[in-house]
Amino acid sequence: MSLRVILNGEERTLSSGTSLAALLRELGVDDRRVAIEVNEHLVPRTRHAVCEIQEGDRIEIVTLVGGGSGATDDTELYEPPLNVGSFALRSRLIAGSGKYDSFELMQRCHELCGCHAITVAVRRERLLDKDGRNILEFIDLKRYLVLPNTAGCFSAADAVRHARLGREILEGLGHPGARWVKLECLADPRTLLPDPVETLTATVELVKDGFEVLVYTSDDPVMARRLRDAGATSVMPAGSPIGSGQGVLNPNNIRIILEQLKKDDPTYPVIIDAGVGTASDVAVAMELGCDGVLLNTAIASCADPLRMAAAMKDACQAGRLAFLAGRIPKRLYATASSPTEGLLQGQRQPHG
Repeated sequence: MSLRVILNGEERTLSSGTSLAALLRELGVDDRRVAIEVNEHLVPRTRHAVCEIQEGDRIEIVTLVGGGSGATDDTELYEPPLNVGSFALRSRLIAGSGKYDSFELMQRCHELCGCHAITVAVRRERLLDKDGRNILEFIDLKRYLVLPNTAGCFSAADAVRHARLGREILEGLGHPGARWVKLECLADPRTLLPDPVETLTATVELVKDGFEVLVYTSDDPVMARRLRDAGATSVMPAGSPIGSGQGVLNPNNIRIILEQLKKDDPTYPVIIDAGVGTASDVAVAMELGCDGVLLNTAIASCADPLRMAAAMKDACQAGRLAFLAGRIPKRLYATASSPTEGLLQGQRQPHG
């Protein structure tokens, strides 16, 4: 006897009495690398063997895929690790994992940019690539922290579902990244700007559910403050729209966000998320005093990702050091850098 179900959006016929564990075996999928929903309810991995599939069930099997965003040099010039919630990041650059031509290229770029945390998206598509490989085979889970994100979600409800599925996958792998999530709740597919109402709603729900929430938002200082007050572990204002490559368009708003969010806690992490186009954009963000930068497209979609990955590492470090050093004041007139004492005096004297 057979039954019909909807599996990842497509109709499929299964044998009566099939369990979720049996379905995974039939599909040739490692249950440690996926999470499963049945009728929009997460089924914990511990129940896969006893959960029997019923006629008409809507089953979603999801995994982690590429999605958008090595230690720093060991020298006294550099600070201790960047603390984001319960995590200590060795690098202030967080890299994404999408849009690369191959997993091998992605892996090498992660090495060159020196990142410690890597963002990945939760998707039901492409459990395996055309060669039967999963992205997690190319991310060393002992070396990197995986940061699941809710990229592509347009409602708080969907964002919460994706976050819980990502946590289920990483818990199955025994990876600490299960504790946190990068929250994106978008308003529309053209601008990819965040929906402030849905973002705040999702933040409240995920914090209540025990997540450490790193939240993507606009450069609106009022919204940034409300997200922090709702319990966000880190507020991540956009430099400019996702993938636009325009850099930090409104540095004054970023300065206000930094001032307000760090007023009572100077260690509160503010990380630029989105819009980076090249290395100088990263340096600008860091010189403003941001604690880090999350990027993806600027490396993955440039003409030479390997060179750009290395450039991003250097820019992040240079920008941070420049911020810590403190730039000289801007002046209207010149100030000589060479001493004026002991100059030979000629017949012509300066004017003014």
